[in-house]
Amino acid sequence: MEPQPTAALETVFRLESPRVIAGVARLVRDVGIAEELTQDALVAALEQWPRDGVPDNPGAWLMTTARRRAVDLIRRRETYARKLAEIGRDLPASAAPPEEPADPEDIDDDLLRLVFTACHPVLSAEARIALTLRLLGGLTTPEIARARLVPEPTVAQRIVRAKRTLARKNIAFEVPYGPDRAARLGSVLEVIYLIFNEGYAATAGDDWLRPALCEDALRLARVLSALMPKEPEVHGLTALLEFQSSRTAARTGPDGEPVLLKDQNRHRWNRLLIARGITALGHARATTGSGAPGPYVLQAAIAACHATAHTYEETDWPRIAALYGLLAARVPSPVVELNRAVAVSMAEGPAPALALVDALAAERALRDYHLLPSVRGDLLLRLDRGGEARAEFERAASLTRNERERALLLRRAREAAD
Repeated sequence: MEPQPTAALETVFRLESPRVIAGVARLVRDVGIAEELTQDALVAALEQWPRDGVPDNPGAWLMTTARRRAVDLIRRRETYARKLAEIGRDLPASAAPPEEPADPEDIDDDLLRLVFTACHPVLSAEARIALTLRLLGGLTTPEIARARLVPEPTVAQRIVRAKRTLARKNIAFEVPYGPDRAARLGSVLEVIYLIFNEGYAATAGDDWLRPALCEDALRLARVLSALMPKEPEVHGLTALLEFQSSRTAARTGPDGEPVLLKDQNRHRWNRLLIARGITALGHARATTGSGAPGPYVLQAAIAACHATAHTYEETDWPRIAALYGLLAARVPSPVVELNRAVAVSMAEGPAPALALVDALAAERALRDYHLLPSVRGDLLLRLDRGGEARAEFERAASLTRNERERALLLRRAREAAD
């Protein structure tokens, strides 16, 4: 018997719940009910796994259990409908999912269907993002709050209200076409991007990386780019994720500890993914034409500068700083400004960058954002202000919820004091 079935279940459920929810939603046509049935499968596992041991394929076990409950629910609906029909009520005799129209642009991917469904325009933009991160990314409420830089109660309310709205409006698990698909695209791209980011640098937990989330996000981006070949931002997002994924193997050390960009062994970067990123960025630029590049195309261009530099010192930092300036003008954000400050520090020196960072200190959204004191600590260290740098690294360590990152920041605090 598996010695720690509860711990194994927690890990498996976090990884597999998006796929289970998506697969069940395809049957019941309701994301809220699908999540409930997936939770029922979790409860069943909690009851059985400690007794019988963890199955050889726990993800398949959860999917099978949840789908069986979905089939039982559909059968109960059918029975209920037949009984009502017998007494003359005008209700349909079957609750089987309706057939979808055949279309060459049909999204034949349950996870991507789930994204588009949860990004229905009946919900506010923020509600779409919170719900999709919960359902598809498997993120907890605190993790979503961290990613969105908003209070946890706000995120919790958005998720609850979103589920209620989808149920009240009877929103089905559907494939959008034409204008409806275009109307949801912005939210879909954002949640895929945020899911990747959570896998790329987890906001909480013991692990710095969550590769399964990165893989899901990259796969969805690739599917979407094939589905919508004339959308430059889709190609831009795909290129960005290809470039970021190329560095995965070099981002952690032998014991799972984070390795900063400047210290990474670039021979471990995946050249195939970099080549794919260059190709996708080319498609993005070609479809943009003479228009201004969008946020994902700009971020992909920044990532390309890193990916194509043979060494950290050879990175084209002035171009990166300029691209961040364009990005800040396109989508004003204190996080973008913080990243621009890092690029400025490499292009012009730490002093002008410190002025930019200090100007962000009053930003409410960055009040508990650990990267603000982390960046400030790095700049102070480069200015030979070790004592102040140590305090900033310690403050950053107190704010992060990721154990690997906390250890890194505390190590940097000790080094700053030497």
